[in-house]
Amino acid sequence: MSIRLYVGNLPKDLERQELEAVFAEFDSSVSTKVITDRKTGKCRGFGFVTVKNEEQANQIIEKFNGYQLKDSQLKIEVAQPRSKGKEEGEQPANAPASAGSNKRGGNKGNNKSRKPTSTNEPESVQPDPRWAQELEKLKQLLATQTANS
Repeated sequence: MSIRLYVGNLPKDLERQELEAVFAEFDSSVSTKVITDRKTGKCRGFGFVTVKNEEQANQIIEKFNGYQLKDSQLKIEVAQPRSKGKEEGEQPANAPASAGSNKRGGNKGNNKSRKPTSTNEPESVQPDPRWAQELEKLKQLLATQTANS
């Protein structure tokens, strides 16, 4: 099973071949990817290395974490799973500009009184139609249990 490693603190002028050369001395089967800015084509300061197994991943982390590359000290760790619909480090195009904003107004930053929004609100999220019937059954079951208690 392959393991993906995050490589951070990459120099902005780094090319993929340069990063590949660093890890090729370890093992030629290691694949590398440098994340670049869409507009400028320059490195965004991070990339990924994919290795064959966990043992290789641990060896690379031990050997190359802190490695000096063009006056930058690399930071290497096991990569977190990528969120669906997101580019590494970016929000999806249809995400709100401020993901942390509170739509209900008032008590911004105060998360103590979070209540689920009712389905009557126009901006509420509607259930997936494939599960709507099952969801309705669950709601009715919950309502009868609450009434009996």
